[in-house]
Amino acid sequence: MHGSRFRRVVAALASRCRWPKPGLGTTLLAARILVAFAVPPLVFAHEAHPATAPQAGLSADESAFLQENEAAMTKMMNDMAAKPTGDVDRDFVAMMNPHHQGAIDMAVIELRYGKNEQLRRIAQEIIVDQMQEIAAMKLAIGEPAADTTPAPTQAQPASIANVHHHSGMQMDMSAGMKK
Repeated sequence: MHGSRFRRVVAALASRCRWPKPGLGTTLLAARILVAFAVPPLVFAHEAHPATAPQAGLSADESAFLQENEAAMTKMMNDMAAKPTGDVDRDFVAMMNPHHQGAIDMAVIELRYGKNEQLRRIAQEIIVDQMQEIAAMKLAIGEPAADTTPAPTQAQPASIANVHHHSGMQMDMSAGMKK
């Protein structure tokens, strides 16, 4: 009996309420609410992290890793704040290149300090993949993509002792060919 009286009261109140019909105004209100809740976490996620003193108990490698990673993240965030040029494609590349370079820098740091072989392999793949994406984006907007710096995971170029220059020609004299 008590439940049915409650239902009648709720039904009577509901019949008197005029709920707005979904339309442009309702959509705009919902979008404003969504933005109000979504923007603060995005802003805080990208703000610069304050430099912290090394925590007690951290190894020298861990402290160095954290310091270098923080520097790489700060550099990436600063470099991504590219000034708009009016060319959406160039602006996209100008912001994405530092993003990809940041991934490369962090992967190099993992290779320098990380011990987990699976993560080290993933870091190597990140370096290669991100370098290829940077090159592809530069080519797409007509910029040269050639970077003469080898990836940190690639073998360094032949030493000067093994390379002989003859009137503009470069020859690699490997150890097996020398007399």
